[in-house]
Amino acid sequence: MSLKRVLMGVIRSQEGTSDRAKDPKMKTRYYNLSKDKAWEEITSTLKKIPGYKVLHEVHSVGEIILEKRTAMGRTVDITVSVLAVTPVRSAVDIYSASRGSLGDLGANYRYIIHLFTSLDKKLAKYKVIE
Repeated sequence: MSLKRVLMGVIRSQEGTSDRAKDPKMKTRYYNLSKDKAWEEITSTLKKIPGYKVLHEVHSVGEIILEKRTAMGRTVDITVSVLAVTPVRSAVDIYSASRGSLGDLGANYRYIIHLFTSLDKKLAKYKVIE
C-alpha cells in the first residue's frame, strides 16, 4: 500500500470500488455467472471469511451487508453489491465505511482488497479479465 493511500486515510474513513477507479485493484469485478448463481457463490464465500459477520442479505436488490470489528474497537460497515450486467454476467462492487469521525489510515482499502482476493480465488474460473 502506498504512502499516498495512508495519508488520504488520515481524513477519509470510507472507500469504494467502481468502473472508473484509477487503482486497478479498486475496479468493479465481473464474473461470467448469472446473478442468482453469483449470489449463491458470493454469499457462501463471505459467510466463511473469518472476522466478518453477515448482518443482512437482500437478494432482490443484490446487497449483502457485512460488519467487521477492528482490534482497536472500531466498527466497519461493508456493503457488497451483486448486479446483473447481462443474463450470464454479473458485476460485484464493494463499499466500506468506518464508523466514527477519524480517518482509517487505509484500513477500508485493505478490507476491500481482502474481500476481493477471497472472491477472486473462489470464482477464478468465472472471472472476466479486462
